[in-house]
Amino acid sequence: MATDTQMDPTAAPILRRTLHEQVTERVRDMIIEGHLSPGQRISEAQLVEQLGVSRTPLREALRTLAAENLIDSRPSRGSVVRALSPKDIFHMLEVLADLERLAGRLGCERGSDADIAAICAMHEEMMRHYARRDRLPYYKANQAIHSMISALPGNPTLIEMQSGIQARLKRIRFIGNQEPEGWTAAVAEHEAMIDALTARDGERLGNVLADHMMKTWDRVRHVVTTEPSRNA
Repeated sequence: MATDTQMDPTAAPILRRTLHEQVTERVRDMIIEGHLSPGQRISEAQLVEQLGVSRTPLREALRTLAAENLIDSRPSRGSVVRALSPKDIFHMLEVLADLERLAGRLGCERGSDADIAAICAMHEEMMRHYARRDRLPYYKANQAIHSMISALPGNPTLIEMQSGIQARLKRIRFIGNQEPEGWTAAVAEHEAMIDALTARDGERLGNVLADHMMKTWDRVRHVVTTEPSRNA
């Protein structure tokens, strides 16, 4: 007698992304990687030609990125890549440090074993990207880890505040891995996070996360204080 075919529980559905989502990701990556510079006016005509899309999905993408605080939409100038001053960056990292300290402490108390296992799996993916020195995929996995840790406590206010600041610092967090020594140090800090997380040592995890945020400032301040903004 034939038995019922059982589905693989690890199989994930194939997700079809909308054109708007694809365009948003492409433009977001251009900002993160510095192809669109802080203060630069975004030429819709140029991007339409470069990406091979119409103006409608591009404008939808720009609205999404404005909501993420990556660009400013100005009636008289169109869309401009948001520029942050060094003081802005330091203040946001300072607040993010304490938010993630809280997330680490509470997350070790409240997070499920499955949630922690998922973070460890994302860490392994990040390390594979690091081994190949693939900066952008590494960065995206890195940001996912911080978001997942911040979600562990199940506190919507904490998630909203952390994600809002993290979104504004996308370009800044990316350039933190610009120098090989700084990148190696950041990886070591992430390994310390995973050690504390798997031990469910919330106090240690919170301290590692907060220290990691402030060391990010040390890794980027020489760049953000000299990197010119483009005012087109």
